[in-house]
Amino acid sequence: MTKSDSELDPLWQNLDWAIGQMLIMGWDGTEVTPQIRNLIENHHLGSIILTAKNLKSAEQTASLVQELQTIAHQAGHPQPLLIALDQENGGVNSLFDEDYICQFPSAMGVAATGSTELAYSVAKATATEVSAVGVNLILGPVLDVLTNARHQPLGVRATGDDPQEASQFCIAAINGFKDAGVATCGKHFPSYGNIDFLGSSLDMPIITQTLEELSLSALVPFRNAISAGRLDAMFVGGCGIQNAGMNVTHACLSDQVVDDLLRNELGFKGVAISECLEMQSLIQEYGVKGGTVMAVEAGNDLVLLCRAHDVQLEAISGLKLGVENGIISKERIYTSLRRVLRMKSVCTSWQKALNPPGLALLSKIHSTHLALSRKAYDQSITVVRDKENLLPLSQSLLQEEELLLLTPLVKPLPASAATKSMLEKGTTRATSLHEKYAHQERGAIMSGEGVFRELGRSIARIRNGKLLHTSYTANGLRPVHENLINRASAIIIVTADANRNLYQTGFTKHVAMMCHMLRGTGQKKSLIVVAVSSPYDFAMDKSIGTFVCTFDFTETAMASLVRILYGDIIPRGSMPGTMRKSKKVSKTRQQWLVEDYDRERDSSALGELLKTLARSSTPSLPYLTTNALSFELFNPHVEEAHYVVRNSSTKTLYGFVATYYVKGIGAIGALFVDPAKRNVSIGRSLHRRAMRTLLQKQGIKKLQLGLTFPGIFPGVPVDESGSNKSWFDNVGWDTQFPKRLTNMVIEDLGAWTAPEGLLQSIQRASISFDLIHGPDNAESVLNHVATHAGPEVVELYRFALQETNTSGVVRAKNSVDNLLGTVIICTAASRLSTFMPALHSTHGEDIGGIIAPIVPSTAQSTLILQGLAFMGVRQNKAHKSAKSALSWVPNEAHEPLAAMGFEVQQTFDEITNSPDGVSS
Repeated sequence: MTKSDSELDPLWQNLDWAIGQMLIMGWDGTEVTPQIRNLIENHHLGSIILTAKNLKSAEQTASLVQELQTIAHQAGHPQPLLIALDQENGGVNSLFDEDYICQFPSAMGVAATGSTELAYSVAKATATEVSAVGVNLILGPVLDVLTNARHQPLGVRATGDDPQEASQFCIAAINGFKDAGVATCGKHFPSYGNIDFLGSSLDMPIITQTLEELSLSALVPFRNAISAGRLDAMFVGGCGIQNAGMNVTHACLSDQVVDDLLRNELGFKGVAISECLEMQSLIQEYGVKGGTVMAVEAGNDLVLLCRAHDVQLEAISGLKLGVENGIISKERIYTSLRRVLRMKSVCTSWQKALNPPGLALLSKIHSTHLALSRKAYDQSITVVRDKENLLPLSQSLLQEEELLLLTPLVKPLPASAATKSMLEKGTTRATSLHEKYAHQERGAIMSGEGVFRELGRSIARIRNGKLLHTSYTANGLRPVHENLINRASAIIIVTADANRNLYQTGFTKHVAMMCHMLRGTGQKKSLIVVAVSSPYDFAMDKSIGTFVCTFDFTETAMASLVRILYGDIIPRGSMPGTMRKSKKVSKTRQQWLVEDYDRERDSSALGELLKTLARSSTPSLPYLTTNALSFELFNPHVEEAHYVVRNSSTKTLYGFVATYYVKGIGAIGALFVDPAKRNVSIGRSLHRRAMRTLLQKQGIKKLQLGLTFPGIFPGVPVDESGSNKSWFDNVGWDTQFPKRLTNMVIEDLGAWTAPEGLLQSIQRASISFDLIHGPDNAESVLNHVATHAGPEVVELYRFALQETNTSGVVRAKNSVDNLLGTVIICTAASRLSTFMPALHSTHGEDIGGIIAPIVPSTAQSTLILQGLAFMGVRQNKAHKSAKSALSWVPNEAHEPLAAMGFEVQQTFDEITNSPDGVSS
């Protein structure tokens, strides 16, 4: 529950203090300046953004953050400062220290590994490192979908162009960040994945898609990340939106975007952070004072101002003026204040803020993180094509033959050894990531020759022979290039975002044509093109026969590239998103060996598979709280058979299916596949085996997707895209008329009160309730359930009645003792929690269960259902449960329960077909 104004620290009654908590600001320089000290001490600034401009090393960062927190503590701040950082990995890191801070692949690079488990590990390692120096808020992950992938400036900062895959990897990253103890901030809402740049320095990028189009693609990862429940903040972009239903100049200043779309439609309850308001277009149009007031009016809780002190002071005075003018209400200020304080409470404390572990922790974990970094990069490098089998070069190029490396002139990445070296020599200056975007420095290609020098040296070392290396520019193919191409037997061309730097495309095509002509004269001219940023440079251009992608050009990525080129490691990466799927289309009828599930052999691997799914699924609950034991009932009335697809060498499970047969009903109770192994027919192979088993049962009358006991999946999980149901459509099920089952929850049972008038309505209807335990009184209950529900529900009730100490059944009866309805009630200690994910706690709190209400349809059925639920809640409260989980209610029955304070947790579609209607 949020604190009311009266429960807040009295200090916050001073609006100057409250306003200070609504701002996040930065500055230039690696030391605390009088200006930033003034903001913290006198203007009560509650949040700081650090950029590469502020950070020289891990040790300096820890010292700087500790000094900032000490200033805040001594100035009387009730809670520590939020310390925010862009640390997206790949080319977008603010903090670099080769001795203590590890480099990891970009978001798209991680997606290229195909492993959400690796995405989780990388995110957790990244967050652990920045947390050690005092950072408590990571501005990530990037939730954007590249719906126009080839021409977007986000490039490899995004996962790719497939919204579901982006969701899986982003949720895995969020879980990694959170498990390392830092707060998370998704970005860039509503999407930077398909924006048009209009050209002038004052123009903002524009989204032209309709809300319907955005909802089908761009908004999917945002919606899924919010549903997963671990996203603390959302960064709202500064782009414009122009479509039939919306004409917005700056998204972060629009209540249509923040309050209506983000909060009301997508249900986001966390902290909304605006794009930096120092954008020239915004300053010219509204001024900083007006823009700041508009940002708060729109629904933002934190307003970002990156660096200019005079602009920051103007924003503070603008907020105060907005309050004085009555534009911003006191309640609006306190709504944001409560959200910010709630986020601070979960990611920091004074004990933590004033005592960052610093180098002591970083030196301890560095070797482990280095190994993870190398593993991630090695698995991300992708050989898209190698039509002429040029790789590895150790087999296609003789040592005495010459190799030519042609590289573009690119600006060093902000956090890299090259940048550090150039800074120390005074040859460049760091550029903040927010500054780069907000101030429209769009050019990725800059002068600077040193970026690929170490790549050339590494290739020379590994081949133990000569390497020719020179750069190319927008001046095109020069005589020096032609002379070197004539000498070399193999040429490697490096490109970096060629789609946005078209001279690279032209140069590469020219070299490819020249090589083709020279090959026609009998000369050996092998050509390898390496894209070190966007993989879309030549992904679709089949004239480039050998095409390799690294997804960034950090030193670690280049080291992995060299190992791939020379065969030290086998390339395992694949193009992310739809290109990965299209590459797998030819394999979609692949047959996989399906084996019987062996508890002793497979239970540990099944547990690992469930963990992987929990880190990459939305909602994650069915996987998060389920273990290998959850699928085995050992019930004499239920026949069960489970199957796996596994790697017999590594013992890894790629997929699992659970089948059950009880009294004429054959059910698939679970079917899931490792996200990294999807779209290659593992699911189809498992489904085929499961159907063959069920269809062979004597007396089978009905086939069913979903089962209420065990209740891991009461049906097919309902997702916005409908992809789950469409998959079952494609394998032969008729999914047109499902039975909707809804899991519901009361999150804060201590604060719950019964709806006014409910008890009186029950009394007037002469409905009474009692609670029974054990099998002695069970016959009437089991007969009632057998009449109005399936045989698996009967087994669920039978199990609950045998759990005499931890569960029982509430009966609803009329004045003449006729049974009107039943529901199972259980405590947190019940063995039912093994089979019901909704009852299993992830944070240690006790959850009481209200399970499988069976109420026949009558004029009084809504009141009976509410009465059973009320009795369940009362029992749960009596057993000191923190929450009440109701699993499940059918069809529209969740609506009267929502009126009682239950919230929808997850919905499923139970699908039934006749045995004749589904192919095996």
